[in-house]
Amino acid sequence: MTFGAIIIGDEILSGKRQDKHMAKVIETLGERGLQLAWCHYLADEPELITSTLRRSFASADVVFSFGGIGATPDDHTRQCAAQAAGVELKLHPEAEAEIRARFGAEITPKRLMMGEFPLGSEIIPNPYNRIPGFSMGDHHFVPGFPQMAWPMMGWVLDTRYRALFDPGRIAERSIIVRGAGESQLIDLMNQCLERYPRLKVFSLPRMEPDRHVELGVRGDATQVPDAINVLQQGVSTLGFQWNDSPA
Repeated sequence: MTFGAIIIGDEILSGKRQDKHMAKVIETLGERGLQLAWCHYLADEPELITSTLRRSFASADVVFSFGGIGATPDDHTRQCAAQAAGVELKLHPEAEAEIRARFGAEITPKRLMMGEFPLGSEIIPNPYNRIPGFSMGDHHFVPGFPQMAWPMMGWVLDTRYRALFDPGRIAERSIIVRGAGESQLIDLMNQCLERYPRLKVFSLPRMEPDRHVELGVRGDATQVPDAINVLQQGVSTLGFQWNDSPA
């Protein structure tokens, strides 16, 4: 399966807050032997959110969406998800029970609005304050607050996708090549990719503190040792010096 992320909020795109979700998604998936394939940052614009969700709903991807599921005027995600799926918003009975348990006698219609999800949704428990998120198929919608969102994302993965877990399946190794430019390594990279098509070959040039290229491979852990050996031998044959990249 392909995993994607949608991160919603004007505060991130304006620079008022720094996003922490993408790094956490990568870490959380990686711990389970999974990888993030794509990530979109979206402003609090209903048309943009709806069109993005409509496209991702049409895919087979597993998608985590962060932010915009509250009840304030700048929270549009619940409504946009319903519109993109062509269904109505409706108060989810399990969400209602959780919200009523959270607020007790202080419950209000506006607080119950946070439990209005697209018809057919399933709730995602919120261990922080009991106000749930929701899932629509393989799309999972959680709050923008990390202390809520991250445990909820972990719960979804552990509950829905455990059969996909393969810790240690993905590996990465690289070497530091000195005295070479990227263009001088392209043929070698293509040769490695032809031999190991299930891997990704990458090069990362660095200008400071000293000029070099980090050359490496990432993917199937069983193939990485042989592939990095191909790169090491190839760099030596080209006459460039290299050393292993720090872990």
